[in-house]
Amino acid sequence: MKARVHITLKNGVLDPQGEAIRHALGTLGFEGVDGVRQGKVIELDLADGTSEATVNDMCEKLLANTVIESYSVELT
Repeated sequence: MKARVHITLKNGVLDPQGEAIRHALGTLGFEGVDGVRQGKVIELDLADGTSEATVNDMCEKLLANTVIESYSVELT
């Protein structure tokens, strides 16, 4: 069983890396990009039967800084 955790900064939190990407895209000639939010994806190989609640607990305790980051969990 696999879990994919998508982590992004919450709205209102400054994203300097996203802004650098937006600026670089403009420099490369890609017009019309008004904003970029950068994040990360963590893929976990889990034992069969691991619950989504367990993965959420992992996120809350270690994988995401819930003060400034949001996350979503996708089980496959």
